[in-house]
Amino acid sequence: MTARRPDDAPAPVPVRRRAQGSEKEARPAPRPGPGAVSGAVHGPAFGGRLPSLTGLRFFAALAVFAFHATFDNLFADRAVGERFAFWLGSAGWVGVSFFFVLSGFLLTVSARPKDTARAFWRRRLVKIYPSHLAAGLLALVLMWLTGRQITDVWENLLLVQVWVPDVTVILSVNPVSWSLACEAVFYLAFPLLLRGVRRLGPAGLVRAAATLAAAVGAMPALAALLTDGGPDMGWLPVSEDRYWFLLAFPPVRALEFVLGMVMARIVTAGRYRGPGMALSLALLAAAYLTALHAPIEYSFAALTLLPVTAVICAAARQDRSGVRSWLHRPLLQYLGACSFAFYLLHRLVQFYGHHALGPTRTFPTLTAFALIAASAVVTGLAAHLMHTRLEIPLMRRYARPRRPGRRRGGVGVRSDAQERS
Repeated sequence: MTARRPDDAPAPVPVRRRAQGSEKEARPAPRPGPGAVSGAVHGPAFGGRLPSLTGLRFFAALAVFAFHATFDNLFADRAVGERFAFWLGSAGWVGVSFFFVLSGFLLTVSARPKDTARAFWRRRLVKIYPSHLAAGLLALVLMWLTGRQITDVWENLLLVQVWVPDVTVILSVNPVSWSLACEAVFYLAFPLLLRGVRRLGPAGLVRAAATLAAAVGAMPALAALLTDGGPDMGWLPVSEDRYWFLLAFPPVRALEFVLGMVMARIVTAGRYRGPGMALSLALLAAAYLTALHAPIEYSFAALTLLPVTAVICAAARQDRSGVRSWLHRPLLQYLGACSFAFYLLHRLVQFYGHHALGPTRTFPTLTAFALIAASAVVTGLAAHLMHTRLEIPLMRRYARPRRPGRRRGGVGVRSDAQERS
């Protein structure tokens, strides 16, 4: 289960101040070298980077990875496999909800005052779609090589599968891409939503946040009223129509995205009075344990939304105040930058890796855990390649419209700065 996403705006380049009495002009600091981390979260409203949120993105993607590992039935010891599946049974839902709230938060924090809807959509398209298409084509090749039935290809590749209340369509080709289909709807609506959120005053923002959180909490009850609630799907204790409505229906999941937008306004205004990072994580752990024992309809988002949002806000407030933490470590920053690619590729590595070893084969406990760890490493390496060879080059070249360059001999030549834009 999955998704999401850093701001496209580069961080402001720091300037060395001229020392008193010095004759030298202030010079801009050197640009990061080739080894610098790309894809770190930035926010003009904070005046710089948001490294804590970049680091947290990796853990959200890892939660989804761990959740999906429970579906492969790797453990020969059935009791171990059942405990493994139970304790990670809500990790995927938490990770996806985190990404939806984070997406609204970051896009609002990083919104450019003079930006246009067209420019915003262009950046989102370049950031998201090529990687989605590459992962989808890889999935199709793997399906063909393993003799799996190929269906609903266009719905998946065009990111419209979430509008069909059929789980085989929603989870077609690359199963995790359903969350990108939701994000695509959010992106289309974002310019209009941002206008509305910007009009809200301090009291209006608080009321909006409370209303959105209450609405998410009420969605399971609404689903019970609006859907038939037929037989469970077998692999999850929920009916197909409620699964679609609560997990993949864009208008329902948009509540989390808009909540992220509202909380971004509150945090950037310095009005957030919620718990700090340690308490927020403790509350999330308590909510997670509750979700493990609750009906699955409440585990998708209703029970964990508030602490998930608190973690995001606490991390952003921490960065805003200049406090450094373990989330700022370079390795976590890079893993966070690669998290989108990791999310897109992880289920393909897990599923087809198990297929290569024997689709129904099980393993001793230590071997099973080693295989899960190995699949995480393989996914990380593949994500590194996608991030550095596909995401970054395309964002540098196509995220902004090209400007006409000067000409040599009748042929347009762009400067280095134009090429990097």
